[in-house]
Amino acid sequence: MTPPRPVRFLHLVTGGAGFIGANLVAALVQRGESVRVLDNFTTGRRENLAPVRDAIDLVEGDLRDPAAVARAVAGVRTIFHLAALASVPGSIEDPLSTHAVNATGTLNLLLAAADAVVERFVFSSSCAVYGDSPELPKTESMLPAPTSPYAASKLAGERYCETFKRAFDLETVCLRYFNVFGPRQDPHSQYAAVIPNFITAMLRGEPPTIYGDGLQSRDFVYVANVVEANLLAARAQGAAGRTFNIAAGQRTTILDLVAALNDVLGTELTPVHAPPRAGDIRHSGADISAARQVLGYRPQVGFREGLRRTVPWYRRRG
Repeated sequence: MTPPRPVRFLHLVTGGAGFIGANLVAALVQRGESVRVLDNFTTGRRENLAPVRDAIDLVEGDLRDPAAVARAVAGVRTIFHLAALASVPGSIEDPLSTHAVNATGTLNLLLAAADAVVERFVFSSSCAVYGDSPELPKTESMLPAPTSPYAASKLAGERYCETFKRAFDLETVCLRYFNVFGPRQDPHSQYAAVIPNFITAMLRGEPPTIYGDGLQSRDFVYVANVVEANLLAARAQGAAGRTFNIAAGQRTTILDLVAALNDVLGTELTPVHAPPRAGDIRHSGADISAARQVLGYRPQVGFREGLRRTVPWYRRRG
């Protein structure tokens, strides 16, 4: 009698208990895919995986532990690498930890992926690598100019991915996310992003605080679009060895964000203005034409529709 073949897990999602990771895991499970998650739950939340816990294989471990990484990669075909310490202020307070997780952790994962002959490695990077250059829109050909240890660590991850493509023929794809928002984004961290901060304040009837005049702009992209970009990057021909901006491709001012949230929430709250924060970028916007042409990426959920889908999640959480 022929012994049964061992289960081959097609997808590993690192940081799968985090905001974007959990949304990606849910999408993969919904598609009937086999999924393994690697997370140490430093910033990820177990409740994010609760709806799919019985459908996934969970490896609780740290990217800085090569043995844990090797266990997670065994038998994997595709890796979606989202695990990171993702705070700019946190990286300034503790650059060594940010480097250890984001740069050395990524190197550990790439080494394990090359040894396991993984078919494709999709790396989550950040628009932070562009720094504070006023040139708009940001294109992938621009010279990176990171202004924080977090941004530098993400750029190091990109460079390692490019190197492993050349040196080990490991197919890597880097995705530079802009301002991602949506359900499961933690509003309680001291480094929480602007949209969850504003939503939770406004649900309490409190005016949101804008640092500066509110005319600064961001390229806000709904998380479902980012999930789709990852799925496309895992299989797109001609993508290996390249880096792509993942955004909505349009900018929204912070004042317009408040107006849109007032519309969605049915409120009329006037924001409070505070002095600008040191190091904040004035404007950020992406050219997404390369992702459109090579990945077939088309943002399906617009900004206002994304807010309408996001607010109920925070409302249910009280």
